[in-house]
Amino acid sequence: MSQAMNQAVNPWSETKIWNGGEFPLERGGRLAKLEIAYATAGTLAPDGRNVVLLTHGYTSSHRFAEPASDGAEGGWALLVGPGRAIDTDRLLVVAPNMLGSCHGTTGPASLDPATGKPYGPTFP
Repeated sequence: MSQAMNQAVNPWSETKIWNGGEFPLERGGRLAKLEIAYATAGTLAPDGRNVVLLTHGYTSSHRFAEPASDGAEGGWALLVGPGRAIDTDRLLVVAPNMLGSCHGTTGPASLDPATGKPYGPTFP
């Protein structure tokens, strides 16, 4: 791998929040307000056919593919970026946070609109 490929290149956007409104859950219950934190890298092609969705496990956040110095964050940084296997010069990469995670997506720490308090153990 070239020295340029080893350098920490960070093509990622700031964290964005998608608001999905009310969200029914598969096993019953509803979230009155679903928010999903995500980050993107790259540019959407005119035909819209260059999008790659990257998801993570619960040991990380939606920032798992950007350069970082420790832990699970940055774990995919050598795979994603300009000139890498998932090339952000050609692809638009979307990395959402997982439902229930504590990194900006609706989860137990989110406020339950019915009570005004965090869901905590009542998170559906």
